[in-house]
Amino acid sequence: MHRPLHTRRLLAASLLCCGLGAQAAELRVYNWSDYIGETTVSSFTQKYGIKVKYDVYDSDDTLQAKLLTGKAGYDIVVPTSNYLGRQAEAGIYLPLNKAALPNLKYLDPQVMKLAASADPGNKYGVPYAWLTDGMGMNVNKVKTVLGKDAPLDSWELLFNPQYLSKLKGCGVSVLDQAPDIFAITLHYLGRDPNSRNPADYQAALETLKKIRPYITQFNSSGYINDLANGDVCFAVGWSGDVGIAKRRAADAGKPYQIAYSLPKQGAPVSIDMMAIPKDAPNPDAALKWINHILDPEVSAGITNKVFYPTPNIGAQKYVNPQIARDPGIYPPAQVMQTLFLLKPLPNDILRLQNRLWTQLKSGR
Repeated sequence: MHRPLHTRRLLAASLLCCGLGAQAAELRVYNWSDYIGETTVSSFTQKYGIKVKYDVYDSDDTLQAKLLTGKAGYDIVVPTSNYLGRQAEAGIYLPLNKAALPNLKYLDPQVMKLAASADPGNKYGVPYAWLTDGMGMNVNKVKTVLGKDAPLDSWELLFNPQYLSKLKGCGVSVLDQAPDIFAITLHYLGRDPNSRNPADYQAALETLKKIRPYITQFNSSGYINDLANGDVCFAVGWSGDVGIAKRRAADAGKPYQIAYSLPKQGAPVSIDMMAIPKDAPNPDAALKWINHILDPEVSAGITNKVFYPTPNIGAQKYVNPQIARDPGIYPPAQVMQTLFLLKPLPNDILRLQNRLWTQLKSGR
């Protein structure tokens, strides 16, 4: 039976409103776990009337696997800069419409310059936060096991079996992130942490094999609670994650201190970048989200919650002074000089890293 013309028009209008309109009023965000402020999402929805579907992942490889399907369906993702550089070359992201991002003016030019080494011209990515790789530890347990003279400021804790073998009993966690751990190992060996020489990675693997028996887990997210709860006493992890573990342990009244140490030999520094996938259902809302995150108070709210330093100069005055003064979160100038940026590597090196990493984890 045919519907009257006016009924068909009403039905079309209803579908436009409740179907396409509802779709346009949703933003899909895919971000790292434990990486958002208390009111970041709610304040965005309140400001723009756009509902947010917020999902999380625990490694760059998990994100990349979704993106490479070409049907991820997310409007905003947050890859680390060295991953973004390679992904942008593969045509995964939309170029940024910077005219829609007036809050870019708040970003630190030095951070933007570093980001541009992976994303020339800052064409595809906007810095969200930056971080270092270092050592998180249950200070009480580590000192009990190793003695008060243990080198808590040195990668020797990780790479010297004399120390790590003793820490195994109270739990040793290492990031399940091949690029980070290989870079740390190469730097420890006095080689280029961004090496393109396959022989360097074989040497790194041999060094890692010596400590493999004492690593109790490879983990890039759950180690936060493990460290806070006392299930591991030593973790190679990211600065903000260890900060979260420290706060959770204190909030729970745990009788031990969690601390973050940047080894004196130097460590990786990375920048996490907001980017818009080329298949984003709602790229206009994605630009609104990025500009919202760049609001100084919003950006500071994220840092105050997750302990990762904001690249936003305008946000500094809103950052909790205790966080702003923490040298593990905001390293002093002399420590910054010891840090090195993780850079994009060619596909043949990435394949080699993955193959060697699988071999290491399997214990073969």
